[in-house]
Amino acid sequence: MFLPGFARVFLALNIVRALSIIALLLVFATSILVLVDDVEAVNAFSNGNFNQTAFDLGNSNYIPNSTVPNQPGGAFWAVLNRIFIIFETIVLILSEIDWPMVFFDRFFPVLGKDFGVGALGVMQCLIGASVLSHYVGKFPLVTAFFLFSVGCANILVGLIFRESAKDKRSILSWRERGRDVLPSHARGVSDVRPVTGTLSSALIREDKTGTSSGTAPSDASSRSGLGFGRQGEKAAALKGFHLTKPVESVPRHAA
Repeated sequence: MFLPGFARVFLALNIVRALSIIALLLVFATSILVLVDDVEAVNAFSNGNFNQTAFDLGNSNYIPNSTVPNQPGGAFWAVLNRIFIIFETIVLILSEIDWPMVFFDRFFPVLGKDFGVGALGVMQCLIGASVLSHYVGKFPLVTAFFLFSVGCANILVGLIFRESAKDKRSILSWRERGRDVLPSHARGVSDVRPVTGTLSSALIREDKTGTSSGTAPSDASSRSGLGFGRQGEKAAALKGFHLTKPVESVPRHAA
């Protein structure tokens, strides 16, 4: 099935947006899981419920089974980092579903409708890099790498389409462009070509030469023009011309 160019662009951009939302949701879920694991690991470390020998022989720079650094304030900054990631993913998900766009246009215009998706891709890459910079489990590792890849795709889309990317993927823009593809003639009417132009030109020729369709005038009175009134309509009907009222395609008050 052949699709017009704007339809292919619309589908491609919305596929990227769907992948972006999925990646953000996965990172949001994994961030909550990692946050819970870190809090449990910090509590176990504070109570001494861990293998001291393995901790001394291994890497003592991080609390065991966590991403929390073993330093003053390490637990606070680790938890704060996860909270920031969760908050950022929520904001980016809302910007991807275009709600509330008035809020973004006024307070955070870089994610509004007048900007492309390049800035969104940069933020996604920063979140992915922040997660990948720590030792995490396989599932958070995969989701963070997936988010980083989608962020690179959004950066590429932003460089190609610039500020028109969000307009091209909008449902409302699809409807507006779809009107140019669908036929716009009246229902049940196969041919609505105007016929007044032919009749007008014939009457004008009759007015100038006194002939119509090659017929010579019979007397001098036939050379006088009958105009476009009732007499002209009768004369045209006698010579085989029929004035047909065209089908109205626009309201009477329209220009």
